[in-house]
Amino acid sequence: MLRNKTALITGSNRGIGRAMVEIFAQKGAHIIAHARKETEDFIEFVKKTETSCNTTIDMVFFDLRDTLSMRNELKKFVLGKNNIDILVNNAGVGHGVSFLRTPVSQIKEVYDINLFSAMEITQIVLRKMCLQKSGSIINITSVSGIDLSAGNSAYGTAKAALAAWTKTLAAELGAFNIRVNAIAPGLIETSMGKSVKDFVEKRMIEECALKRKGSPYEIAEIAAFLASDNSSFINGMEIIANGGKI
Repeated sequence: MLRNKTALITGSNRGIGRAMVEIFAQKGAHIIAHARKETEDFIEFVKKTETSCNTTIDMVFFDLRDTLSMRNELKKFVLGKNNIDILVNNAGVGHGVSFLRTPVSQIKEVYDINLFSAMEITQIVLRKMCLQKSGSIINITSVSGIDLSAGNSAYGTAKAALAAWTKTLAAELGAFNIRVNAIAPGLIETSMGKSVKDFVEKRMIEECALKRKGSPYEIAEIAAFLASDNSSFINGMEIIANGGKI
């Protein structure tokens, strides 16, 4: 499905991003796997995936809040001879505290990581994609940006803005044959999913038609579909993957 395609995946050291590296590699993609810092666990995971899937994975490390480092690290791939066919803006940080208890400086940080870093990375990669006149960009949003409730003044509204930007960008980039879509996961079995309060987890599972958490690999499979030519007429969409809310 993804053979001969190159995918840049941010936040690929754990959770949904890590699952995407595995699924994309299984489907034949060459991957540029981003993580905030270099760790033995991440390097071992990458090498193991390369071997088992018979593909190549480049690693890139930078803090999403460090614009200079981000640009310097991505420059080598953007200026290289190979295409960047797929960009998955997956990296993010959770936040579930009420507005009155959250300093605006912290809200800005949540926006920086969940929204503005994705915008900045996308602008860098678009230099390549626009020259290619092809590409698929996938933004990982959240159901928290759709069902906005108490405690979502930072994370939820940042993800809502990411979803709105997805639609705007899709309209702008269609002329370049670049598609932009989003996936809004519900409660997923990740470290971020495990960090929600017990009563919130219980409510979300009760409201889920399938009565369970989702797997990171289920989200990764959706991303692989959106990244592939099989979804060539899907653009500007936010796909909700929450097991069916009742």
